[in-house]
Amino acid sequence: MVENISADRLREQKNDFVIIDVREPDEIPNRSIEGSINIPLGLAIRNVRQGKLDHLKGRKIVCHCSAGYRGNIAAEELCKCGFQAANLEGGFEAWKKTE
Repeated sequence: MVENISADRLREQKNDFVIIDVREPDEIPNRSIEGSINIPLGLAIRNVRQGKLDHLKGRKIVCHCSAGYRGNIAAEELCKCGFQAANLEGGFEAWKKTE
């Protein structure tokens, strides 16, 4: 099971994580977590399986989408491939509530 990280904890420890936003580009009009990397879910899974994200191994990763479902899928895939990954509980919606 993938660890869930609260938006409050991520805000406090943001610099300790690589943040991957797995939303589709059209879901991110002008709102994202500063410093996050946008890799839509399907592409993120392909990149992980093809070793294109191996440079992130050894780093703590948090995945997020709008509400948490796709972020959890991405984090699970990363964990299966040897990454240290977690899901932002409640996704970007939870993040916005902590602003």
